[in-house]
Amino acid sequence: MANITSRVFAAMQNLDIAALSTYPSHEIRPVLPSLVRMSLLSPLDNTESSMESRKQILAVLIGIEVVNSIVSYLQVNYHELEQELKKELQARQKSVYFEGQQHEFGLQTGIALGFERADVTRKVRVVLSEIFNIQWQLSDQKTFLQSEILDDGIYLEEVVDILCIALAELPSLLNILELADALVHVQNGQRIICALVANFPDCYRDVVTHIILNCDEESNEGKLKLSLLMALNEMNPSQALPTRSICVEILKVPSFMLKLCLKFPEDLVAFLTGMLLGNDQNVRTWFAIYIRSSQKRKSDALNLVRVELLQQLQKNIQKSLNPGNGEDYTVQGVVLMRLYCALRGIAGLKFNDDEVNMLTQLVTSRPQPTQSGLRFVSLALCMLIACPSLVSTTALENKSVEWLQWLIKEDKFFGRKSDTSASLGEMLLLLAIHFHSNQITAISELVCSTLAMKIPIRPNSTNRIKQVFTQDLFTEQVVASHAVRVPVTPNLNANISGYLSVHCIHQLLKSRAFLKHKVPIKLWIYKQICNSVRPVHPVMPALIEVYVNSLIVPNPLGKVNVDHMHKPFSETEILHIFKSSKATTIDNRNFFGATQTIAIGATSAELEEIMGIEVKCNLTAQLLILYYLVLYEETRLSNTHNQSTAGRKIKEYTNNFLAELPMKYLLQKAEQYQNDYAGLFHPLLRLIISNYPHLSMVDDWMEEHYVSNPVSPSLMVNKQIERALVIKALDKISTKPAIAIRVFKVLLKLPAEDLTQYTDLIVENMSKVFQKNVPRIIQELYKDIWLRLNSVLPTSFWKMSLNSVMNTDTGATRCTYVNEDLLDPLQVLRCGKHVFYSPYTLMILLRILQGSLAASKAFLNIQMQSKQILDKNGQLQSDSDRDELKTALIASQESAAVHILLEVLADMNKNAKDTVATFSLRETQGIICSFIHQAFISEPSLAKLVHFQTYPREVIPMMVMGVPSMHICIDFLHEFLSMPEMDKQIFTIDLASHLVLKYAIPKSLSVSKFCINTVQSSLSLLSTHAKCKFLSNILPALIRFAEAFPILVDDCINILMLTGKSLHSQGTLGINSTQMQLTSNTKQKCFKDTQQYISMIEEAFETLITKIVNKVELY
Repeated sequence: MANITSRVFAAMQNLDIAALSTYPSHEIRPVLPSLVRMSLLSPLDNTESSMESRKQILAVLIGIEVVNSIVSYLQVNYHELEQELKKELQARQKSVYFEGQQHEFGLQTGIALGFERADVTRKVRVVLSEIFNIQWQLSDQKTFLQSEILDDGIYLEEVVDILCIALAELPSLLNILELADALVHVQNGQRIICALVANFPDCYRDVVTHIILNCDEESNEGKLKLSLLMALNEMNPSQALPTRSICVEILKVPSFMLKLCLKFPEDLVAFLTGMLLGNDQNVRTWFAIYIRSSQKRKSDALNLVRVELLQQLQKNIQKSLNPGNGEDYTVQGVVLMRLYCALRGIAGLKFNDDEVNMLTQLVTSRPQPTQSGLRFVSLALCMLIACPSLVSTTALENKSVEWLQWLIKEDKFFGRKSDTSASLGEMLLLLAIHFHSNQITAISELVCSTLAMKIPIRPNSTNRIKQVFTQDLFTEQVVASHAVRVPVTPNLNANISGYLSVHCIHQLLKSRAFLKHKVPIKLWIYKQICNSVRPVHPVMPALIEVYVNSLIVPNPLGKVNVDHMHKPFSETEILHIFKSSKATTIDNRNFFGATQTIAIGATSAELEEIMGIEVKCNLTAQLLILYYLVLYEETRLSNTHNQSTAGRKIKEYTNNFLAELPMKYLLQKAEQYQNDYAGLFHPLLRLIISNYPHLSMVDDWMEEHYVSNPVSPSLMVNKQIERALVIKALDKISTKPAIAIRVFKVLLKLPAEDLTQYTDLIVENMSKVFQKNVPRIIQELYKDIWLRLNSVLPTSFWKMSLNSVMNTDTGATRCTYVNEDLLDPLQVLRCGKHVFYSPYTLMILLRILQGSLAASKAFLNIQMQSKQILDKNGQLQSDSDRDELKTALIASQESAAVHILLEVLADMNKNAKDTVATFSLRETQGIICSFIHQAFISEPSLAKLVHFQTYPREVIPMMVMGVPSMHICIDFLHEFLSMPEMDKQIFTIDLASHLVLKYAIPKSLSVSKFCINTVQSSLSLLSTHAKCKFLSNILPALIRFAEAFPILVDDCINILMLTGKSLHSQGTLGINSTQMQLTSNTKQKCFKDTQQYISMIEEAFETLITKIVNKVELY
């Protein structure tokens, strides 16, 4: 029987009868069973096309003699045959020793001879029984299978005819997948399976997938299946690539997969690269394991692939040797280098001598200075490090050194081209830095990121290339002196890939090479900060951190002398970055006024050089320099001990200088553009929160930002309101408030950076806005404008606001605030009553007070860090007394501020005579209570201190109702009641009565009982005069206790009755039992007072009865 040709299979697959009719009869002989069966079956439809197809098939079959014998096989009664075969299968299952006896189907002269003489039905029976016998032997794990009919090629065509027809007629007994598993062990089984698949071409993919899935390359059976897979692929070459995909998907038969790849050599490199560098980790691991094991077994498939890759490598090298032909070899060269790096690093392939020589020749080629050439050279440099076998001999090493020296001398590569973002010279420099500091991990990261793959680089394998870099090419001094001359990267941002000069400077700073060789680096870092744009490059924050550490933190190895240290940025340089901004900084008149003298100290040459540096992105440069400032101050404070020990004097930036910088505004901008400043915002936020808490208060973060709406063009000049219009509105704010309302609303719609140019006008007229005759809507709009400015402007804005609100024309003593006054919260509250009585000025004042308290606490912590105590040996000495004094000072400042505010409430409550004053009191009460509530929540011990010091009792109801956190006072009321002072006891009982009335919880009941017991004890011990005074103050409290807990009514009534009886008896006698009666006036006074207190007791008793005892809801 002839083998199945690819064109016959393609014709059968597409049912191309016209093509089949042109092929010779011996070529189409294996597929005749399907054609005969198609011609004899009645069609499902009687369309003209169907009839025409049958005619074409019959035309093909006419004249072929064997067709008649195939037709006879179709005339067998397969129903009866199926029953007999099922009985045979059942007999095989019942008897382990069953052998298919020949006499069962009437063959007395042997299977082969009997098969020749048997009729058609018995022939079919014999072939199928042989198939079942083979399957039974396979289930019995017999390795050597023989069959007289199937092994002999004489009967092969007839066997194929019978099996093809039986597959179609007996689908319940025969399955092509099971047949493939059985026949693959027979001598001619491969040819039979191919013929069966050719007759049923739609089963091709199923058969191939089944064989691949159950194939083990290591076993003998697996080798037979591999041979079968190759035969099937030869029969259907168009399915080679889909079959290869099946191998990858199932992770089976890699050698067969590679042989399929060799049929498409142009696709080999791309396929292997995808296998080793694709996203599927399982595929990568499976293929890498195969390559490692195949090297030991010397697999023919892997060797053929290596030969093909070597040929492609030779072709690429031939292109590099003939640059004049115009073909660019670098793109394909990059792909080949990455593939060989992956084979070496991921799959562990060991290069042979031919591969090493060819790869070295490719790596050390000299491409043209183009983008692809730069990419080629970068990967070649990394391949020298990743594949140490390329420099394993002296000749190869000399060739690599010569190539590296060419790279250094070639300015087109070593210097940055105008149209490229990264420089190869910077990459060489960075590698040299890492080799000098022996940072193999950093080298590995650099190489892996350039090659875009994760491969291991061992320290012992880099010794040769390390020696080349550190001794032959770049000494440490050459690296340091050259790095500072490398130009900064213009418009540096996170979108620029590759290795830049900033990476080199960062590593050299980290290793302190600049300090060791006395190379100044400040100006280079300053220029790079000015040339940074958003999104900020991730190495810039790390560069600033290393620079700050080199300024302050001593060298841990102690190799650097103190006489040469880097210099920090001067105030002049910092101010240049802020003053050069046109869109994001506040007007120079507002927040640079106090710092103009700083720049005068700089020399003219320095000023000229600084002014010549252009800031490319104002916001990015300002955020980076701000990060430098706050990090510098924190590092300086945390290393105060080391500085004093080493005798070094470190530069310190003054509070006045820092107070003028728009930290809050920049922090908000960093939050607004978090995606652009991802690596900068979070560390900057952490530093500002810990060191400058007054600049990151919760209220500022929660302040609602107004959305800018279109503004009438008549009011705008270049998107800004005319200053004359703002001045006019403020001057006529009392007589023509409509103008002010309109102007203020427009101001609120402006962006924060545009609003700041009117700061001086707004702050100067604060007292004028908050006069009583100004409408409240104007005051509300003004307050919103102030809060928006407060969320943007630096702390100097608080100073301006305090000076404005204090310097009114009320005849009071005029005063001027400076920045240091903000560190004392009590200075902030040095205001007249009119400031506290106006709700809007009070809100502004409390916002400043809140920031002042936070700033004071931070300042005291800084003072503790900066002025540490050392013992005789120079060791840091802990001083608990200083800590306690600091804590006491902070607590006294906070409690004093709360007491001042409570006194304001008491004074307003005293003067609240009319309805307007009452409403004003309620508004002020809400503002002050909200502030106190926040203070108690942030520091619960403050609540205990404030109530220990007591305050006016008329304020207690306002505190209990207005401060939600007052419930924490219930925990320490027992302590206050134990104090001997009567005034504090009265205050505590009054406070407790209001608290238990609002918080009627089980703990409050125990507190109420304790208070009543204290009252009973005190009344039994006090003199009549003291008893009367005590009773008059606590009678309302007793009523509240009983109202909160009616169960205490009996105790309260008992106190009233006992005290009333005592006073009534003494009043009747007209004497005081504890005081000697010296004059008649004293006797009359006591008698009158007693009657008064008895009347109070009676009123209290009546109140208890009417409000509580007679309360229907209780019963």
